Amino acid sequence: MAVALRKISPWRFVRAVQVAHIPTLKLHMTGSMMGATVEQFNHAKSQMGTLKEDPGNEAKLKIYALFKQATQGPCNTPKPGMLDFIGKAKWDAWKSLGSVSQEDARQQYVDLIDSLLAAEGPAVAAQPTGSAATFETLLVSTEDNITTICLNRPQKKNAITVEMYNEVIKALAQAGKDDSVITVITGSGDFYCSGNDLTNFTKIPEGGIEQMAKNAGELLREFVKAFIDFPKPLIAVINGPAVGVSVTLLGLFEIVYATERATFHTPFSQLGQSPEGCSSYTFPKIMGNAKASEMLLFNKKLTAVQACAQGLVTEVFPDSSFQTEVATRLKAYAKLPRNSLALSKQLIRGTEKERLHTVNDQEVERLVERWLSDECMQAIMSFFQAKAKL
Repeated sequence: MAVALRKISPWRFVRAVQVAHIPTLKLHMTGSMMGATVEQFNHAKSQMGTLKEDPGNEAKLKIYALFKQATQGPCNTPKPGMLDFIGKAKWDAWKSLGSVSQEDARQQYVDLIDSLLAAEGPAVAAQPTGSAATFETLLVSTEDNITTICLNRPQKKNAITVEMYNEVIKALAQAGKDDSVITVITGSGDFYCSGNDLTNFTKIPEGGIEQMAKNAGELLREFVKAFIDFPKPLIAVINGPAVGVSVTLLGLFEIVYATERATFHTPFSQLGQSPEGCSSYTFPKIMGNAKASEMLLFNKKLTAVQACAQGLVTEVFPDSSFQTEVATRLKAYAKLPRNSLALSKQLIRGTEKERLHTVNDQEVERLVERWLSDECMQAIMSFFQAKAKL
């Protein structure tokens, strides 16, 4: 049914396209004393296709692992490369089952599918237990002294939702305290990150638009603060195009590696917004006022080679060898003394940390103003109008 968009106000339009938030189920399964029959296993496999809701990354990895264990036995394939994050997550999940028999794996698979189906009914799902952090929008792993945080919404070009903002804050806090030497942030799929998911602006709380802007500002402040205060070397592995806040944050990383097909775009003014991620300070410092203004004010998109020439990117690699070459660099860095690296970063960052926090506060204050402006409202409405025509 067509909607006459020109006859409604911008924020009534935004309300009309609000996206409901459906909590994702997380399950912790226990085995059964009796193994399921092959018929029960096949029935569960067919029932999986009837699930109405996405069960989340944790449950999907468990389903994959149990299916492989039930049909092939213990993991018997080579471990994927360290930058094949999705393949490695699947391999790790399967490998973690160890010597669980195929019969027990079939039973656990049936139990898991049954529980997921039951959770979509009137019963309330049990809350997860334990202190280990779990993530729905990220893949987080630690191996060979490297903690990797992978943005994992490839179907949405890794656009950042409110949930992802919170999970990145949580993942950085966890990585800052673990035993790893370096922390890597990258994206799954063909994009590094497409910036903010603009459906964030459609979720209006009871306090109205003003409350939404205030909440978004506080979340952004804490998000950027997590990068400013991160105690270890932080390395960005830009596996594809990067947009918005995923670009502006790069000035807070120690190293930025990019594939040759990556691009860097900060289209703030055309969206009625202003820079964030401390880029109003770091970009002029890195590339000079004129080049920074081209990006932050006039929306210039840089290629990876251009970004490298201007100092935003450390090094660019051919796409065909990107994963292999970057993995080699990361493994070498991870062998360096952890405390020495952390203390050296503190010396470098400590001289301007207070300044960065001040800039972050100023940028957030200005953005909250922009989010409430007519220009920004109109830009967001135009985005959804264009999307509705597709």
